[in-house]
Amino acid sequence: MIAPSTVLEESAVPNMPNMRLSAKSFAALVTTVLSAIAFPSHAQDSAASWPSKPVRIIVPFPAGGTADVLPRFVSERLTAKWGQPFLVENRAGAAGNIGAEAVFKAEPDGYTLLSAPPPPLVINPSLYAKLAFDPTQFVTISVLAEVPNVFLLHPKIPANSVREAIAYAKANPGKLNYASQGSGSTSHLTAELFKSMGGGLTITHVPYKGTAPALTDLLGGQVEIMFDNLGVSLQHVRSGKLKALAVASQKRVAALPDVPTMAEILPGFVSVAWYGVVAPPKTSPAIAEKLSAAIAESLKTPEMRKRLVELSAEAVGNTPAEMSAYMRQDAERWRNVIRTANVKAD
Repeated sequence: MIAPSTVLEESAVPNMPNMRLSAKSFAALVTTVLSAIAFPSHAQDSAASWPSKPVRIIVPFPAGGTADVLPRFVSERLTAKWGQPFLVENRAGAAGNIGAEAVFKAEPDGYTLLSAPPPPLVINPSLYAKLAFDPTQFVTISVLAEVPNVFLLHPKIPANSVREAIAYAKANPGKLNYASQGSGSTSHLTAELFKSMGGGLTITHVPYKGTAPALTDLLGGQVEIMFDNLGVSLQHVRSGKLKALAVASQKRVAALPDVPTMAEILPGFVSVAWYGVVAPPKTSPAIAEKLSAAIAESLKTPEMRKRLVELSAEAVGNTPAEMSAYMRQDAERWRNVIRTANVKAD
């Protein structure tokens, strides 16, 4: 005779004919169902209490550029909102891959975030045969802002327009050098796009570790050309230390109303740097939504609007879903540039 506690009869499991479950199996089933029901509530509770300790924002590029400055501005607002420090940490190297990998492998608890421009998020997968992280698995939060790239030229070069610069480069093949924020950066790819659309120009690439050292050498005349985001370089244009021949946005910018767009000379030429925040894979969507809403709110404050104007940046503050779509579109755009210009990672 089998003890009643060992086998659960069919009649004890309504609407489940011809099924016999052991008491142990039935208990496991009940536990699984209850866990599934309780999980959303747990996730909501976790999001409700977040942040309860300092949040680290890793920037995978050196200090000094817009990629570093912009998240610092936003972190100040988030610190004020929640009373918990949002600390920016620069972890540069390998075109942003080192910092991105660190965040990818971090605990998905909302206390380690990545704030980055396009390279590690949408460009590097098309440049590197293998990465130690999958950008598509990051939990998207929000794009902070967009900044147009600008065609900068050292004053020693006798060209005052894009057409004149193209003519000079063709007349002096191999004599011009262009700086970039690093191999695979938007400044690198934008310059390669210029070389291609300009008629196959021969201009040497000189990669740097970030905007600051590249601009330093451009100002000193060690290199002659750079496609940089307008925010940091605008002061040097206004002072006359650098010439801005064109902006690579879809329309002219208010800060330089007399400077044409690249598309006015080379139709279809558009290059905009953007800066987004993502979290490690499996981070709670509720935390992502909460942080996204707070970022959007912070970008609307008068203080942030003033700071964005100083960087020649346009606020975005989109939702996690909108950022995911944004990244997919940008990844395809740069993939096409890399293939067309045959760009290779150093």
